[in-house]
Amino acid sequence: MIRCEVADRLREDGHDVLRAMDVGQARSDDSKIMERVIADGRILVTLDEHFGNWAVLPLDRHPGVIRLKIHPPTPDRLIEFLLPFLSRHSQEQFCERLVIAGTRRERWICTTRPPSCRV
Repeated sequence: MIRCEVADRLREDGHDVLRAMDVGQARSDDSKIMERVIADGRILVTLDEHFGNWAVLPLDRHPGVIRLKIHPPTPDRLIEFLLPFLSRHSQEQFCERLVIAGTRRERWICTTRPPSCRV
């Protein structure tokens, strides 16, 4: 869901970015994308609201999910939000957390009790 301009800018800032489209998963369902995220030990950054709905996709053990609520989600607005947001947090902080983040609010939800961070 994240456009290549956003991915490129994050890479320039030193982030290891892999888009679903880059690995042939552009049309994969959420569970397949999450399987890949877990296997690769990556944090998922998405605009897809289904990643915050346990009835649709249960979040058990995972490296982290960041669901962005940026409107409109233009590349410039996403970059403007993501660069400082990611610089404030370590990768470990996202482990087994669903973070619903927007320009006005961040909500951090632990998806397991207690978090193990052993994905």
